[in-house]
Amino acid sequence: MTRSRSQLVLALLLASIAMAQDAKVSPLMSKDLTEFPGKEGLMIAVEYPPGASDPIHRHYAHGFLYVLEGSIVMQVKDGNEITLTPGMTFYEGPKDVHVVGRNASRTKPAKFLVFLIKDKGAPVLVPEK
Repeated sequence: MTRSRSQLVLALLLASIAMAQDAKVSPLMSKDLTEFPGKEGLMIAVEYPPGASDPIHRHYAHGFLYVLEGSIVMQVKDGNEITLTPGMTFYEGPKDVHVVGRNASRTKPAKFLVFLIKDKGAPVLVPEK
């Protein structure tokens, strides 16, 4: 039994989607901000494999992002979509909904640092519906 060309293309597309990995998040540092009771600073490293993307979410934090390598696409609700390359930065506020977060490349990984100022013990990421 042979597959039609459209079935083969669909199978390859589904296989590539299934192979796309999630972002790898590595905590680097966490520090209680004693001058700001109930707040903490958290620094994380994020690696997006080729084609990786995040679900729509929010952080309920002040988030400062710095791109180390590759290129990423970011957007908060009611903001403009922006492509960031090494050395560029991005800010996300506590009320922002992060609607786009993805690797701009399907062939190369991307790496960036994120520094969050958030409520102590609060989750880093909260999925948005």
